[in-house]
Amino acid sequence: MVALLDVNVLIAQMDQVHQYHRTASQWWVQHQAAGWASCAITQNGCVRIVSQPSYANKQPMRAVLTQLRILTANSAHSFWPEGISLLDSSIFRHEHLHGPAQLTDAYLLAMAVKNKGRFVTLDRAIALNTVHGAKPSHLVVL
Repeated sequence: MVALLDVNVLIAQMDQVHQYHRTASQWWVQHQAAGWASCAITQNGCVRIVSQPSYANKQPMRAVLTQLRILTANSAHSFWPEGISLLDSSIFRHEHLHGPAQLTDAYLLAMAVKNKGRFVTLDRAIALNTVHGAKPSHLVVL
């Protein structure tokens, strides 16, 4: 099953001093051959966060873009265009979305369900019930 990597997993994979770098790297070594994906949200989020002055191991935006370009050049990578709307009640269970902190995770989980993949994250509070058809196999928490 192709794995859509969350922003936090991409960052941990790229940043060797990140507290979860070892965890992300170990997962990467074991699973990347099965295929992995990124999308505009995860790529943009990674570049935005790592290049912010407040990020602990801040990198110049150009350097982050280069790292991400190298990472996504991997033959196991695929880019998933979004193509879904948060407003679509046939995809999202709006009654289970209780706050703005859930939105991006629910959206990325829906992307994984739509693409018959799995969403790989460091976040422990993602609710499967926010997305129609989401099963435990669609979510991997490192």
